This record gives sequence, C-alpha cells and structure tokens, in this order.
Amino acid sequence: MPDSRLDAIDRKILAELQGDGRMTNVELARRVGISAPPCLRRVRTLEEQGYIRGYHADVDPRRLGFEVQVFAMVGLQSQAEADLSAFEARCRAWPLVRECHMLNGEVDFILKCVAPDLSTFQNFLTEQLTAADNVISVKTSLVIRGSKDEPGVPFDVLEDRLGRTA
Repeated sequence: MPDSRLDAIDRKILAELQGDGRMTNVELARRVGISAPPCLRRVRTLEEQGYIRGYHADVDPRRLGFEVQVFAMVGLQSQAEADLSAFEARCRAWPLVRECHMLNGEVDFILKCVAPDLSTFQNFLTEQLTAADNVISVKTSLVIRGSKDEPGVPFDVLEDRLGRTA
C-alpha cells in the first residue's frame, strides 16, 4: 500500500519532478497549485524522507559512443547472504554494469550493461563477469532496440489505487 503520509500535493510534486527534474521551484509550485515557499519546503522534506533519491540527466548512451547494451542473467553457485552481497559489491565496482537486480527463480541476478562496442563487452564478460567468484552461469541478450524507457512509477495507477481505498 502506498505511504499514507503523502497527500495529493506531495504526490503531484513527485509526479511533476519525475517528468522534469530541472523545472524551477516557481514552475513546480504553479503546476501543483501552491506558492513557491511551501513548495520548496515540501520538496526538501520529500528529499530528506527519501522519496526523492536524486536528480539525474537522461544521457543518450549511443550519442556518447556506447553502441552496445546487453542484459546478462547471472547464476551463482551459492546464494548465502555473504555471497550475494559480495556479488552486488563487485557489480557496483564494474563501470559497464549500469543496473543490477537480484531475482528469485532460476536466475539470481540480471545486469544491464553498456559498452562502446561488442569486443569491449566480450572482454568484460570473459575476463571479469564469468571469472568472478561464485558465478556459475551467465546468459546474455543483446538489445536490438528499446521501445520504452520510463523512469520511476506510474502516478496515475497510484492515484487510482488511492481513490479505491478512500
């Protein structure tokens, strides 16, 4: 269930910032229907409470020369917490790994990787990922094209849920 401490204005602030994190506080306040000073206070509170984790530019990897995007499904030999944590730490240290998610089921982790070219990814795969301690299997899928890449959460679904429980 969504956090009930957030009122409709807080949720609108989050939805607006999720769509455009660069807008001014004055513009944000106008969009959510409050004045600028309380809007800024609400934003700061949402940041302090961890609802807003940061602000990032959405850079185009291909424009920067990263032509290859790959999803790697990784199986580990041991799923003991220490081994899982060690693998996660190793993923955080690999620059080509942009996302790392632990899964349940047949695959232990899925990694989203980017590389400038296929040979760079292949070197990472053979020299680092498959050679890492505790890795027993890696299956990769090369991204041909992306058709959707939405950040965050669908606020319209959240509002619908809240409307049904009110």
